[in-house]
Formats: sequence, structure tokens, C-alpha cells
Amino acid sequence: MAPAAAPGEQAASPEDLERFLAGVRRDIDTIDDAILGLLNRRAAASLEVGRRKAGTSQAVFKPFREKEVLKRLAAANTGPLPTEHLRVIYREILSSSRRLQRPEKVVYLGPEGTFSHFAAMATLGRAGEFEPKPSIDDVFAAVASREADLGLVPLENSLQGTVGQSLDLFMRFDVFVQAEVYCKISHALLSKATDLAHVKTVYSHPQPLAQCAGWLRAHLPKARIIPTESTAAAALRILKTPSAAAIGHCRLGEMHNLNILAAHIEDLPDNWTRFLIIGPADTKQENRDKTSILFNLPDKPGSLHAVLEKLAGRGINMTKLESRPFRGEKWKYVFFADLQCDLSRAEYAKLLDELRACTHSLRILGCYPTGPHIDVSGGMEVIEE
Repeated sequence: MAPAAAPGEQAASPEDLERFLAGVRRDIDTIDDAILGLLNRRAAASLEVGRRKAGTSQAVFKPFREKEVLKRLAAANTGPLPTEHLRVIYREILSSSRRLQRPEKVVYLGPEGTFSHFAAMATLGRAGEFEPKPSIDDVFAAVASREADLGLVPLENSLQGTVGQSLDLFMRFDVFVQAEVYCKISHALLSKATDLAHVKTVYSHPQPLAQCAGWLRAHLPKARIIPTESTAAAALRILKTPSAAAIGHCRLGEMHNLNILAAHIEDLPDNWTRFLIIGPADTKQENRDKTSILFNLPDKPGSLHAVLEKLAGRGINMTKLESRPFRGEKWKYVFFADLQCDLSRAEYAKLLDELRACTHSLRILGCYPTGPHIDVSGGMEVIEE
């Protein structure tokens, strides 16, 4: 923009302003040409990496490497480009680079427009080949059979707790955790109606319905509340019913030309869901921050204490411990735990032997970097790496 006139000076004329803007636009064009050249140099390097990896089992998705790239660039950024903008831009550059190396199919709980869909795009970028699946079971099955390269599944919500189905499926399918992401979730009431007074029925997935229960009681006390298999399915249900509304992502309204009757209707604003990115094999990278494990125990007093004692003895912090019924065994349980360490490192080899000795079975689900926090409620802004 034209520089402001100094005190006592006459403001720039429209002609002067246009000449100034024309010069700035020429500078921007020159900069854009330079950026384009550098992006193509980077693309050529990615293609070369892809050629060298061709025919090998090496994974394209390298979550720790991507985290280090974003961390280094954020630290080097002196502005005025905001760091959160830089992260969003580079997530798309990294997504394009992976696509140039080898196309990746990413599966998620569909249909298009679910929070899982938006979380997958925000985490992995829009260059991936995203395919919706009708259930979380189908996501796990597609990854385990190598029909898909990656899958994104919800693990837990900060308000509603653990998604037990996802934990159970780790017992059924031989998949590995590659990465995690924490997504801020915000809900909107979507409808063909133009006024709340016309809404008689509300559809959504059970979790959003629970997260918005107080708002619904206060604003739509007489509305019928009907659960659906997903927020996106709820939106499809109401397309030809003006007296119905769906709760879902605000961009779901844009996808289906629905009115946003109310936004941010969740009862508690600090609403986050932790998603896991799963793959058919371990990432085998260095310097990973976390480990997720599954184990079951002998039926005797102190068996869980023995596991916790060994972890505490090595100074390992456990950030999650959840028990689930063990398939085919009444009153038997399997435990899911998150540990703040890379349990695959050589220094933990003895500890692993000790843990296996005091458990019936122990399985490392994956070692991976601590995930970023991303706001998917609006523009998919990366809040924190």
C-alpha cells in the first residue's frame, strides 16, 4: 500500500497511488517467479527421492522428519509471515512432495465432510488420495490388508473420553501407529431452514450430540434428537427436509449449501479430539517421542503394579492407561497405554524383556512423534507443533 503522508504533507493522488501499487505488483510477480522456481527445484528433489525408493519397502510418510522440517522453519522465521501461516503452507508443500514420491491412499471414517475427513486433510495435506470408509472397522481393515497406505482414526476426545471401538480394533488388526494429531473441534447447527424456530428434528453422531446437549436443551428443547453414524451422514439426511438440522463442521454446510443457524454450539469451548494415523508397518525412525502399547496380565494380585513399577523405575511417564474387555475371555482385560519415551531404543531392551516376563503378552503398537495441535473448526490453522 502507498506510504502514509507525513504530517503537513499532501496525501498521494489516485495516480500516484496507482503507480506505487503497479510497482509493488511487479515486485510481487518477480518474487512469485522466484518462489515457483524454488518449488520446482524442491519437486525435482522429491521425484529423485521417489525414484531411489521405487521397489523398496521404505515409507513415504515420515512424520518425525516432517515435524523437524516444520520446527526448523518456524524457529528460523523472522516474519512478517505469521508462523501459523508458514506451517499451513508447508504442510501442503510436504503433502505435494509425498505425492510426487509415490501416491498415498488415505482412508478415514466417511462420508466426505466428517471431522475425520477434515482432520486427515489438515494433517496430511490435500495432495493425498483420500477415500472415505463406512466404519472405523473398515479403516483398520483397509490399512491391515494394505489396500490403503494410511488411515486416520479417532482415539479420544477431551470431553467424552476414549473411543473404545478404536482401542478394540487394535486387538483385531495388525496395524501400527505412525503419528498423532490433536484437533480442536467446534460444532455448528446446519439446516435448509433460515430460522431456529423452524427446526423440529436434529441429527448428528452421538458424540457431537452429547457435546452440544446443553445448547440443544436451551435453544431447541422440543426438537427430536436422532443419532446418525456420522456428522456428514446427518447433513445428507436433512437436504430435503427444511424442518430438520444437523450438527457438524461449518465447512460441511458449505459443501451442501446449508445455512449455519448457529456456530460454536458445543457446551465447553476447549473441545479436542486426538486422532491416530495408522499404517501397515512401523515407521522405524529415530528420535521418536511416544510409544503406545497393548498388554494383558496374569490373573493374580499385583500384576498391574509390577508393570507400573518397572516403568516408574526407569523414569518413564505414562500419559494414558485404559482397560478393555479381552475378546473371547469373560472378565479378562487388555490394557492400552501411552508412554513418553521411544520404547524401541536399545537402552530399553532390558526393560522390554522385564515387561514381557510379567505380562501374558505385550505388543508395541508404535513409536511416533508428539503430534501437533490443529484447529479444524474453521480454517485448519496449525496452532502448535
